[in-house]
Amino acid sequence: MATLLAIFMLLAGAGCGQQPAPASSAQDTTYTIGDPTGDYGFPSPFAHYSRGPGYVRMSMIFDTLLWKDANGYVPALADSWEYLAAENAYIFQLNNKALWHDNRKVTVDDVVFTFEYLKKYPYQTSNLSMIKSVQAAGNNAVKISLSRVHAPFLDQVAGTIPILPQHIWQNVTDPAQFRQKEALIGSGPFQLADYNKEQGSYLYQPFASYYQGKPKFNQIKFVKMSTEMAAAALKQKQIDMAQIPAELVKPLEQSGLKILTMPHDWVAKLMINHQKDPLASIEFRQALACAIDRQALIDTTLRGQGLKGSPGLLPFDNEWYNPALDNVYKYSPEAAATLLSKLGYSKRGSYWEKNGTILELELLVSPGSGLAGSPGERQGEFVKSQLEQLGIKVNLRALEGKTLDSLINDGKYDLAINGHGGLGSDPDYLTSIITGKSFQSAKYQTNDKLNKLLAQQASTMDKHLRKELFNQIQSEFANAVPALPLYYPTWYYAHSNKTTLFFTKQGLGSGAPIPLNKMSFVK
Repeated sequence: MATLLAIFMLLAGAGCGQQPAPASSAQDTTYTIGDPTGDYGFPSPFAHYSRGPGYVRMSMIFDTLLWKDANGYVPALADSWEYLAAENAYIFQLNNKALWHDNRKVTVDDVVFTFEYLKKYPYQTSNLSMIKSVQAAGNNAVKISLSRVHAPFLDQVAGTIPILPQHIWQNVTDPAQFRQKEALIGSGPFQLADYNKEQGSYLYQPFASYYQGKPKFNQIKFVKMSTEMAAAALKQKQIDMAQIPAELVKPLEQSGLKILTMPHDWVAKLMINHQKDPLASIEFRQALACAIDRQALIDTTLRGQGLKGSPGLLPFDNEWYNPALDNVYKYSPEAAATLLSKLGYSKRGSYWEKNGTILELELLVSPGSGLAGSPGERQGEFVKSQLEQLGIKVNLRALEGKTLDSLINDGKYDLAINGHGGLGSDPDYLTSIITGKSFQSAKYQTNDKLNKLLAQQASTMDKHLRKELFNQIQSEFANAVPALPLYYPTWYYAHSNKTTLFFTKQGLGSGAPIPLNKMSFVK
């Protein structure tokens, strides 16, 4: 009874300064999503947190030129598009019914402005360096010319970049701090009615004039609650969707809920600061890879719910996976010890040492996001135990998730366990997580062969040739081990029958593997 009372209070208090009513008996008025992670930032294009859930919350408000459903690309602000191979340019024909939330028409000028604005204030997850020019092409069309062939352009740019209203943003010089209500005027199916950072709650209401059809629900709610509370709330029909642990799949399915199993597009990685000794040595990093039993990590800390990490980054069930990596870095403390010996370390007592100094590293972890399978202290303790069994002294330090991301981003760490989605997107995503600048990236930019391969695949439109290049990219990355994928968790979502949820092909935006595509909530 106390648990159900807590759920009721949480749902009733979803907004700041107001208390929206809990879901009524009318089945189609409110759709409520339980989420243990809570806050993902103010949902404007420049202020949302740069993880997938932050993009999802922003995407409810802002549309892109094109979008994706379960099968591939679909129209959004662009009714149609065409690639002009001879000119290396794309023509986008805009939907002439699209309106901003203040009922002004979405125009070609808005699209041109958006790309010009993003040259000065880049969107956090997208690279626009391949764009040569953006200009009007007739009354209601836009032509985007590229300076080089870029195979993933539709996925990473046209299907990811939120289009901005020029009349709102043209005088904004600090977009990340622009938090007025005008910052949330988009062209998407929903408008933000309330946001509470402390409670991690979001409340959306439909935009009645949405050009792709009337939204199905009068309210969309994101409310913060633990996975245990979410399971009870699902059974009591207090919420409509939540991620659930594996042991609740059958009980919730038997209660009438639908279950989705996520593709293995999310990875937990051992981040390695390869820019400092002794981690700068490839042989040392290879020793770390041999010293960690990745399958035992899954069996021990995830109850077997996951796939073993591939040192080439992509999981075994990904269509771009290189099968030559099947047996690379099998668990072998003996092989790890041999590599350390070759590097001049000697074992004295419990630990390796060199020049009288014990081999000692710090391992950073977060307490965990609350999502089953997301890396936390249990995984940190396991990795610490394995490395100490080898003879490396490990100091484990737990930090709040955003602090951990920040320290990784600033290079202020030895080892860290962190994770992210995106692996199911266009495989060029590997470029951003190998050489990119974000906390998700290995920031491994000194390997000329790898850099050339990454550039070559992006300019190759033939899928078979790209596959061969990505095989080489995965092998090169695996050999260097600038980061080590530990596992890909198997995640489950339970949801009501109010609407049909699905996993978006290649993920939302730049690959977020979350079954909350906004078009599920539009008729």
